[in-house]
Amino acid sequence: MASNIGMMDSAYFVGRNELLSWINANLQLNLSRIEEAASGAVQCQMMDMTYPGAVPMHKVNFDARTEYDMIQNYKVLQDVFNKLKIDKHIEVNRLVKGRPLDNLEFLQWLKRYCDSVNGGIMNENYNPLERRSKICKERHAKAMASQSQKNSKSLQTNNSQNPGSGDHKINGSKQKPSGVVVEVESDSSEKIKALSNEITELKISVDLLEKERDYYFAKLRDIEILCQGPELENIPMVVAVKKVLYAADEDSALAEAQQILSATSNQ
Repeated sequence: MASNIGMMDSAYFVGRNELLSWINANLQLNLSRIEEAASGAVQCQMMDMTYPGAVPMHKVNFDARTEYDMIQNYKVLQDVFNKLKIDKHIEVNRLVKGRPLDNLEFLQWLKRYCDSVNGGIMNENYNPLERRSKICKERHAKAMASQSQKNSKSLQTNNSQNPGSGDHKINGSKQKPSGVVVEVESDSSEKIKALSNEITELKISVDLLEKERDYYFAKLRDIEILCQGPELENIPMVVAVKKVLYAADEDSALAEAQQILSATSNQ
């Protein structure tokens, strides 16, 4: 199913408001922006609702804020896809950046997939609030226990290494000369400035590429709308164009389109 959803599929024309309403209604959330689902936790719970028991929800972090934590959520989701034999590769590096368009496209695909399971009828016995609450409590308890162990070990280490905590001596001979410190700080500052400039240039390039992609995508959508007109949809040229638009394999689609036009010209 997943591999059959192409970029010109109607799934990718579902709007943001419809997607947010779908998520909020099913998971009892209050998202107002698509980017708020960038952590991957929402997608994990939606799959948990669609396939109860298939997602190890104890591994899902609903409080993920850093890219590292978000990546862990997407690893869980990709494992679920693989286990369920869902042919879908997750573009993790793009999603965790929180870019609206990337997250929009992934959620559009997810909605289409979930709608295809059981006719889109979600599990009525599923309690999303209760499920999240239980997971958060378990994660909090584990975090507290882990922190307690770390504090205990740290205290034991300090006591063993510093039996006489009052006798601290400063060895002046081991201190770095101030000139060396200034030189290191200057080099670091220049490197940071150079990297910042490089990041800025890369962001500009990415923005330009995204604008170009959106431009051509909009053109393709306009062409599709024209091809769907009842007065044009049966014209051979239009049939050939739609072959190219909806095919997953561009080479074979082009060959088929050319055959359609050749057959028409020979008549």
